[in-house]
Amino acid sequence: MSAICVFCASATGIDPAHLELAAAVGREIARRGHSLVSGGGCVSMMGAVAGAARAGGALTAGVIPRWLVELEVADRDADELVVVDTMRQRKAEMDRRSDAFLVLPGGLGTLEELFEIWTTRSLDMHDKPVVLLDPTGVFDPLWTVLADLVRQGFVRTQAFDAVAVTRDVDSAFAALTLPR
Repeated sequence: MSAICVFCASATGIDPAHLELAAAVGREIARRGHSLVSGGGCVSMMGAVAGAARAGGALTAGVIPRWLVELEVADRDADELVVVDTMRQRKAEMDRRSDAFLVLPGGLGTLEELFEIWTTRSLDMHDKPVVLLDPTGVFDPLWTVLADLVRQGFVRTQAFDAVAVTRDVDSAFAALTLPR
């Protein structure tokens, strides 16, 4: 079994289609016999992916800073809930526990997670797959900016290409290329 870390939105009030995407990812993690590593939240896309993964029989591990537990947004149904002191510790623990990273639409926290794991991959600090699943093009404007940075020589082409960009769940899991 491989552990897939999913980075995604914890914001409420987003388009319900994004919640369904997260649930579909959770179901697919379970169907393929993988486990889930998440940010340990019970709300929005983070809660949807974890709930669907668990409902399908997948083990779930959530990593969450203490202050978010105190705000009562922790996924207390997780098979394992790891409480850390800082956001940096959270990312490090999620990285340590994961065999691959799947990034769904999200805000600043999701982008920070994407850029950190992408940077460490481009620096050969790990060789874990990094896949962006963006069916509705939420990140298309960002990708345009990043492609321009490549064109201008600020980002190496091989670094840019280290993230697989996909539009559907099947393509995303094909890009992860993980053993069961």
